[in-house]
Amino acid sequence: MGLQHTAFMEEEVRRGLDPKLARRFLALVWAQRGLVTLSVVLLFLFRLCAVATPYITKLAVDRYMNRPDLPVGDRLSGIQWLAVLTLAVLTVKIFTHYFETVVTQVVGQRIMHDLRLRVFNHLQTLSLSYFSRNPVGRLMTRVTSDIQALNEMFSSGIVALLGDLFMLGGVIAVMFSLDWRLTLATFAIVPLLLGASQVFRTLQRQVHRVSRAKIARLNAYLSENLAGMKIVQLFRREAENRRRFEGYGLDLYRTHMKANLYASVFFPFVDVMRAAGVALVVWYGGGRVVQEHISLGTLIVFISYIDLFFSPLRELAEKYNVLLSAMAAAEKIFGVLDEKAEVLDPERPEPLPDIRGGVEFRSVTFAYEPGLDVLHDISFTVRPGEMIALVGATGSGKTSIINLLCRFWDVRLGQVLVDGTDVRRVTQRDLRRRIAIVLQDVFLFTGTVADNIAMGNREKPRASIEGAARAVHADAFIRALPGAYDAHVSERGSTFSAGQRQLVSFARAMAADPRIIILDEATSNIDTETELLIQDAMRTLLAGRTSIVIAHRLSTIKRADRILVLHHGRLVEQGTHAELLAAKGMYARLHELQFEDEAGARGIVQAGEPSDRA
Repeated sequence: MGLQHTAFMEEEVRRGLDPKLARRFLALVWAQRGLVTLSVVLLFLFRLCAVATPYITKLAVDRYMNRPDLPVGDRLSGIQWLAVLTLAVLTVKIFTHYFETVVTQVVGQRIMHDLRLRVFNHLQTLSLSYFSRNPVGRLMTRVTSDIQALNEMFSSGIVALLGDLFMLGGVIAVMFSLDWRLTLATFAIVPLLLGASQVFRTLQRQVHRVSRAKIARLNAYLSENLAGMKIVQLFRREAENRRRFEGYGLDLYRTHMKANLYASVFFPFVDVMRAAGVALVVWYGGGRVVQEHISLGTLIVFISYIDLFFSPLRELAEKYNVLLSAMAAAEKIFGVLDEKAEVLDPERPEPLPDIRGGVEFRSVTFAYEPGLDVLHDISFTVRPGEMIALVGATGSGKTSIINLLCRFWDVRLGQVLVDGTDVRRVTQRDLRRRIAIVLQDVFLFTGTVADNIAMGNREKPRASIEGAARAVHADAFIRALPGAYDAHVSERGSTFSAGQRQLVSFARAMAADPRIIILDEATSNIDTETELLIQDAMRTLLAGRTSIVIAHRLSTIKRADRILVLHHGRLVEQGTHAELLAAKGMYARLHELQFEDEAGARGIVQAGEPSDRA
């Protein structure tokens, strides 16, 4: 199951350790420079204690243990003094390590919090076209595991890397000061280790790139399946989806196993090199001790320093993996932050005062993808307070007209005007606070019923919320809930019936008190009593407001002041129900084919269900 054969796979990451990305990450670290400085100072103290401890052992051996010429009392006194010094150094080492770890984690968590908030806020500003191109699971990966990877780069990578480099420098300096010949002999195996490290890094680089992409693919597929679980179970897709998920999981498993294979070869090789270094020091250094060129304490401290020397080298390879993973994550995260909204507010927006609700489409042509127009030279006017119905088959352009009016997308040619003002000359927030949409697929957020009606507007009085619910007949069922308006709403309102969700959406629109109402009027799978409530709620909601209805019901179409008939993105007819029937055009054919039979049963008009890009 190759990377290139799935819609869930991300673009390939082509960078390794990118200086530009590193600088952008360091800019985030700089914001916490006070704590970072403290963390580095504590880390240096910790590493200094680690380097000092073996040297104290050397002093104990050379000055007291291996000095039979000194009085026993003096030797014991000296050893006791050095033991106390060792204990003091170890105490400082423990405390500096503890506080350095705490401070580093605090800084890492702060960076994660700030970056996660920054990414989330930026996602809120992006146009809907961006979300149509990127699966939810992929974006979830950006905000969660990718940011966690950057935290690991800071807490286990950059700061620890500085500490390792400091300790390497300290160990090398002390070793050269003690005996440069023995030091060079110890370093004889370093070229082999550096060569192996280079091979390991090269092999690991591509594995980490692919691994991050496959994790995002797995998350995207999982997110889609959880969101569509009802359809999955309805069409008995459990086995097939399990097979595909297992395939994606096995693909990721193989990638991780490849990384583990490289690590399982490299790290034992480092251990072998370390053992070879110890053997070399014992052989060459032991000879120099016998020849009395160096002291026994010097040989002992060299053996201890070999561990201190090879441990950072081993960890540097591991930290390189962390850095690779973090660079792959950083490229994705900063890629999101660099994404520009396609629908932008003007630099000098015009004020949009209380509008009357007039809407005009003036020679509008629009395409979601370049060269594939879905609306062609659309022109119509909606007078304030007028109700128009949009009728047409699937893909005729009904939803596209709604998207342009709300400015989720911008027109390619022409203008969309509200009360004579081009919607591109006002802020999106100013425009949308005067428009309310009631969709067929109602989305309720986790929280309370009152929160969903107020849509997060904490300043909206409870009386206004309850009044809106009463006006659309939602009050009765809400008060029957445990907690009434404070009743908990689960994700997407899954514990509510379709009719209840629809009534809450009407109350949400009523509470917003808009001048323009956009309504997807479908009420399928709703019992008769709830349907009657919704129809009455619709009349209440639309009264005195400009309304554009994607019409499915004969009763709604007849009630509309005008009907706009769309076909393949063109406005082919407009007029009243009677006028269009008399014209015997497209609308008359749709009425004959779809409306009359359904009107006899339930009065439902099915002129084609709107799609997200209809």
